[in-house]
Amino acid sequence: MAIIVNLDVMLAKRKMSSGELAERVGITQANLSILKTGKAKAVRFSTLNAICEALDCQPGDILEWTRDK
Repeated sequence: MAIIVNLDVMLAKRKMSSGELAERVGITQANLSILKTGKAKAVRFSTLNAICEALDCQPGDILEWTRDK
């Protein structure tokens, strides 16, 4: 699967820490880390919605698809 998670990019653009985002979204820092590193098997739409709301962005700003090599 070639889904790239650009959460670090959005955090940097918004000058927000992972801890602050986890708190705003209501998830643990461990779960946020799993999502940031691309190791998550799934993400709930409610979580994605909360992340987008906290970062004032679109899902496409966070998730990117590329063709497998």
